[in-house]
Amino acid sequence: MTTNTNATIFERLRAGHIISPQDPDSHQLRDASYATKKLLLRMNNSADPEEVIKLLSQITGVELDPSVAVFTPLYINYGRNTRIGKNVFINFDCVFLDLGGITIEDNVMLAPRVSLLSEGHPVSPAERHALVPGKIHIRKNAWIGANATILPGVTIGENSIVAAGAVVNKDVPDNVVVAGIPAKVIKSI
Repeated sequence: MTTNTNATIFERLRAGHIISPQDPDSHQLRDASYATKKLLLRMNNSADPEEVIKLLSQITGVELDPSVAVFTPLYINYGRNTRIGKNVFINFDCVFLDLGGITIEDNVMLAPRVSLLSEGHPVSPAERHALVPGKIHIRKNAWIGANATILPGVTIGENSIVAAGAVVNKDVPDNVVVAGIPAKVIKSI
């Protein structure tokens, strides 16, 4: 993949570029995470649902629909690469690592402790500290069960269910239930 030297580190991540730990802009990732953390602290200590949505809108940089419901705490490392549709429910203790990009379409439900991890690291020990992005896309009306983990580059199909505790490392078709580690289709809906 050719690197656009005029692109910001965040634009390069969204485009799927691997970021070396020697990248001269890598410090911006940590700075942005600390800025997000300040807003998260306020959001996660609020008991007012409207304030939670207002703060999450600031974190994502996009005004969220009032139909979105978030039971805090929610943990996000950046926020600007997360898109959340209408009537989305996010339960307690979810984790979004969104440098690679996360899209959650309308009517999605996330159970407690769901992890959406749109970034990882190479297997090679010599390259391990590089950041490898992979967009996560959760399509309409999907339900992600408690403690499920969605790994970089995965799309969850429309109406599909990810069973509690599953680790999803490959795309999930529409209208199925997946379970296990790694997740496999166990049933059609």
